[in-house]
Amino acid sequence: MKKNIRLVLEYDGTRYDGWQKQGNTDRTIQGKLEAVLSELAGGPVEIHGSGRTDAGVHARGQVANFHMDSARCPGAEEAMDYLNRYLPEDIRVVAADEVPERFHSRLSAKRKTYAYYVETAEKKPVFDRKYVYGLGKRPDVEAMRKAAAYLAGEHDFRSFCGNKKMKKSTVRRLDSIRIEEQGSRIVFTYTGNGFLYFMVRILTGTLLEVGLGDRAPEDMKAVLEAKNRQAAGATAPPEGLFLMEVEYGENTGAENERKQPVL
Repeated sequence: MKKNIRLVLEYDGTRYDGWQKQGNTDRTIQGKLEAVLSELAGGPVEIHGSGRTDAGVHARGQVANFHMDSARCPGAEEAMDYLNRYLPEDIRVVAADEVPERFHSRLSAKRKTYAYYVETAEKKPVFDRKYVYGLGKRPDVEAMRKAAAYLAGEHDFRSFCGNKKMKKSTVRRLDSIRIEEQGSRIVFTYTGNGFLYFMVRILTGTLLEVGLGDRAPEDMKAVLEAKNRQAAGATAPPEGLFLMEVEYGENTGAENERKQPVL
């Protein structure tokens, strides 16, 4: 009999080539997790993540699940302890539980929240330099909030998709975009039912262009209608981006509540 184990993970993505295991590199989050789990299981184990964070992107609330024979995996706590003993220091399991057989960390997800951190001071703080985008200037926050209002809701976000060959639907729902000032730092928080490749980073790059006066807030309507990546702004760099939370419906056994910390 196999158990379905859910994990909540945090990781520093600085030195990794993203979440997804790749044949040309062993520096992926999925690859590191599967290597340790395979030792525990005595054979190959496949782990599924709620989303594929890109190279250099971090997570405070990534969710993943895997199936393992009960004889090899006595329980979720034991699996968490084993992983934390052998994983690199920049990957940590913060919670684990057993979930129903049909639970899938990606397919069962209802909403996700990402946060993007921008430092407006002339130079980034030394100890946070790997976790914020150093813009080095102060954008107009109110203008960005006006622009964000046009982007909230359900739209075709093809203009904000970094995959030019995307054939599936690019319609997504953004439930909220919050833009908050924390001293010299600006935090963009996006919550929605799904995100396209590079979507959060393109949204942030475009909003920053509004804040710096290179676009008007009202331009967002035309950007959405264009359905063309060239209509949107630059892709913000990966180091400022965190996957904060993945939410699931009731009766999944995988509810996850995490609050956004101040970096």
